[in-house]
Amino acid sequence: MDSAERVEYEPVSVKELLAEMKDTAELLIDLSYSAVLLRSNAVAEEVLELESRMDLLQLRARMSLLMAARNPDDAEALAPVLGIVGAAEKISDAAGDIAKVVLEDVGLPEAMRAALPESVETLVRVKIDPDSPLVGDALATSNLETETGVRVIAIRRTGDWLTDPDGETVLRGGDVALLRGPEIGVTGVYEELSGEPYEPLEPPSEPSADLERAMDSVVLMKDVSELAVDLAYGAVLFDDDALAEEVLDLEAEVDALQSRFEAWTLRAAADVDDPVSLRGLVHLAAATEVISDAALEISEGVLRGLDSHPVIHEAVLESDEIIARYAAGEGSRLAGRTLGDVAVKTETGMRVIAVRRNDESRAPTGKEAGWVVSPGSETKLDAGDVLIAKGTRTGAERMVELTE
Repeated sequence: MDSAERVEYEPVSVKELLAEMKDTAELLIDLSYSAVLLRSNAVAEEVLELESRMDLLQLRARMSLLMAARNPDDAEALAPVLGIVGAAEKISDAAGDIAKVVLEDVGLPEAMRAALPESVETLVRVKIDPDSPLVGDALATSNLETETGVRVIAIRRTGDWLTDPDGETVLRGGDVALLRGPEIGVTGVYEELSGEPYEPLEPPSEPSADLERAMDSVVLMKDVSELAVDLAYGAVLFDDDALAEEVLDLEAEVDALQSRFEAWTLRAAADVDDPVSLRGLVHLAAATEVISDAALEISEGVLRGLDSHPVIHEAVLESDEIIARYAAGEGSRLAGRTLGDVAVKTETGMRVIAVRRNDESRAPTGKEAGWVVSPGSETKLDAGDVLIAKGTRTGAERMVELTE
């Protein structure tokens, strides 16, 4: 922040603050890596704007929680809530550090942009032209997501952010919208909203083998860290010790990946003309590791046997992208088929982030006990398996039809 804004206590809903912090933190992760992918100062500046917003949110949340604690029982109940507030702030700071790699031109291998596309959906910032044919339309009326696969994930309007635009949100001329989706869809929507052609970046040159391994390690760290954050919220929402243990394992995996990254980067430094150009890559890995630490902080209360406060459940359920749990019913479209066979993500827009095997079906099928994290299209499901999925409320309703 250029100048510190004075913040005074005012009665606010902790549930709403937590929901906005969750949405903002997840948006910041997307935006920060997209700024690297696009080499976009504009997107990086949006990250810093949102980081400033997060600073205010966490201060207000802490004030409200301090006012709510009146005795030791209150303090114990609210401790996990404070942990989630602190974790969201850590994610925000990490995203800000990633954005500064772009803004301050710290130095990042050009080939890094080739390593990210499979991990980051195309995300662009577009200023809506007042003459756009979509101005004045609600998002539900325009059917953008249905027809193009492109979702408006946030809108900045007269200095304020709408981090959870819904079907009733109306697009206005002068709005700055953030679009996420497949590149072919983003291209058309960008041109329709801005009145200007979308110009994707040219692919970079191939890196050395050691540098490629280092960059692959960073991308994998990013994927694992984001999964850990999703599972951490799931562990809190469902008060699930096993999910919290998975978060602990994922955090340890990120630590191991960082060690490998450091080794590959040091070896790659001997092959590049200017080793200082790798400094941004080191910053990127360090910030990514902080995100995995934040995930562990979210689930720490569950790991330590503390009951999740009801306000956490309500906040997660009211956030932009919700996390839901389903059981594959006997005779449902999922039972006995793979996630790819049913095209779950295509049909519902929900992303299955974890599957817990049904105890009764596990023995005859030879499946391992516990959770399968980050299942793929080849993951086969049996009746009674439990799925944790993340997506929109509309997608969550469609998911019910697949599991019943």
